[in-house]
Amino acid sequence: MPHRVSHTFQARRALLRDLAPRYQQASLAQKTLLLDSFVEWTGYTRKYAIELLNHRKQSQQTIQRHRLPQYRQEVQQALSLVWKAAHYVCAKRLLPSLPTLVAFLEQHRHLCLTEEERRQLLAMSVSTAERYLRTQRKPCLHGLSATTPGPLRKAQIPVRTFARWEENRPGFVEMDLVAHCGEHLDGRFLSTLTLTDLATGWTECIPLLYKSADAVLSALSLARTLFPFPLLGIDTDSGSEFLNEELIAYCEQEHLTFTRSGSLPRLRKVPRLLFSVVADHQRPMGSTPR
Repeated sequence: MPHRVSHTFQARRALLRDLAPRYQQASLAQKTLLLDSFVEWTGYTRKYAIELLNHRKQSQQTIQRHRLPQYRQEVQQALSLVWKAAHYVCAKRLLPSLPTLVAFLEQHRHLCLTEEERRQLLAMSVSTAERYLRTQRKPCLHGLSATTPGPLRKAQIPVRTFARWEENRPGFVEMDLVAHCGEHLDGRFLSTLTLTDLATGWTECIPLLYKSADAVLSALSLARTLFPFPLLGIDTDSGSEFLNEELIAYCEQEHLTFTRSGSLPRLRKVPRLLFSVVADHQRPMGSTPR
């Protein structure tokens, strides 16, 4: 019985790659000598060794090793919860915001993690997060639109330009109205005017009891006092609360560049996504919504 020597799998495969071509072209006597040496060195049975030497290409199969899960179920569930709070953004965008989102969710008792679970969640790599999130079902988001077209056509409203629009310069903001209507638009509900500076990401959120041009004007005036830099321009959608004579006259008086949706190639979801992480679109209930 041949003396078996312990060698690594990689070493045995390296020997197989070198020996197989010689074995297949050798004479019968040479094959016997090569086979004896191969069996003694690898410890394989003769029948298995002959199969390997005659079919080297087919034998090179990758060994599938099933890794034990590195992250506990609680960590995976926490990742799914944060992903949902961030409106199902991709892992590359989600992970840089994890520390802020996890702290916010823990502060409001939506998330409860141990120190070890928090450490694992914050140390998770992008590829690992992508692998876990692929197993989660991403719902189809059919948000309700509360935008009512204004009485004036967009073509009738000129784009007011008092300063050249520069997204890298603080002061040019996206302005949007987020409706807290829940799953339907019936009855009264609160709204939030969100203004997001494109250069810095600075966002101000002003609650509105009524969705009207006057309420938007008052909120815009208040927001201008809250930004750490002067507002130079606003970009809105085509809702009647924005496309009206009052707001146009205000922007002209205050020398604010006023553009409407479609006039500039930018992503209109910026303020809506930023605010939805904090408050979402749920309808507050009770006589005194908070």
